[in-house]
Amino acid sequence: MTQKRLTPPMLPATALPETLALDAGLIVDPVTGAIQPNISMSVNNLVTPGEGAFSAAGLTDITQEPFTYARWLNPTVRALETRMAALEGAEDAVAFATGVAAIAGTFLTLLKQGDHLIISDVTYAGAAELARAILPDFGIEVTPVNLSRPDALQAALRPNTRLVHCESPCNPILRLTDLKQVAQIAHAHGALVSVDSTLATPVATLPITLGVDLVIHSLTKFINGHGDALGGIVAGRKDLIARTRGRAGVYLGAAMPAMNAWLILRGIDTLFPRMRQIATSAQQVATFLETHPKVTRVIYPGLPSHPQHALAARQMAIPGGMIFFQTADPAAMARQLAARLRVLHYAFSLGHQRSIIVMLDTADMMQGSYALTPDQLADYRSYAGDGGFRLSIGLEAADDLIRDLDQALAG
Repeated sequence: MTQKRLTPPMLPATALPETLALDAGLIVDPVTGAIQPNISMSVNNLVTPGEGAFSAAGLTDITQEPFTYARWLNPTVRALETRMAALEGAEDAVAFATGVAAIAGTFLTLLKQGDHLIISDVTYAGAAELARAILPDFGIEVTPVNLSRPDALQAALRPNTRLVHCESPCNPILRLTDLKQVAQIAHAHGALVSVDSTLATPVATLPITLGVDLVIHSLTKFINGHGDALGGIVAGRKDLIARTRGRAGVYLGAAMPAMNAWLILRGIDTLFPRMRQIATSAQQVATFLETHPKVTRVIYPGLPSHPQHALAARQMAIPGGMIFFQTADPAAMARQLAARLRVLHYAFSLGHQRSIIVMLDTADMMQGSYALTPDQLADYRSYAGDGGFRLSIGLEAADDLIRDLDQALAG
């Protein structure tokens, strides 16, 4: 019996992003009429003899194959990919078990021995460490560059540059990258552009409309939004996604579990109202922090004091849910906050429904994650000083967050 692939109903071409977040790719269960997506936990699916490839070698588009084995393609994971592609305005998307797996899958698909990667000098630590410590073992050259400076990007380009990897806003200092400008420079040189848009989310920024080739998310963060499922995704042109799926998706083994895909789909249902409330609260908290006597600097794209506030207004529909702020003696303040906070949680990670804060030490980050030149380190310190606090705003009342920060900072 030939496997029947159910096709989701077509949404109107005029459907807005808020609607796409709920219904893009949604298939109502044909037996029960259930609206909430099902979870397909089966690793194997029945196939008709002669149908379904045994090997991915030579396949141009695995998504056109019948469901056979969950590492290749799973119905629930495929629903997530379809939803994310629609939200990003992309032709397709491929999901991975984690955000760093999505980054690794991108790098190891598009780069080979002798190629050159330009990566933002401030980016997610997992990406920075992968680029600095692992890729050179495969003969891939890597150059960290401050991608907010077009002259620095131009100077770093080489004949063998194949990919420019951005992050906007950068984690943790919230420096922005002019994605349209970077895409124009890279494409003129024949290089592709990828961007980690985890901190922005599709609610704030649509990189593909700005010329970026591939958009990467750690779905673990704001898109899932509940702190209970790991995941990563790459969205972009169909040919690039098919290439990534056929190479990294199949052979690196970092397939997303169906349960995680289902949990993340649930999170996407409320992505737009969540992010808008979070951004509204973040604006209030950032404004409060900027006037607090114990705070020496606040970096938030929604504040006029952000060095790239004009770019933020142009490139981001909302300023997002992340704040970076500095105090005198950040190590001592970290101990004080961890002991005194009652509403916020002192913990790593970000993008959950609960507000999370952590101190990030400049020296530790430089030694552990980045291979920066003295000039690049000085530039980083101009933003971050000796360290600062990464604050991820959640869904608590902004007034409660402000009161909690006020009493904890005051000591």
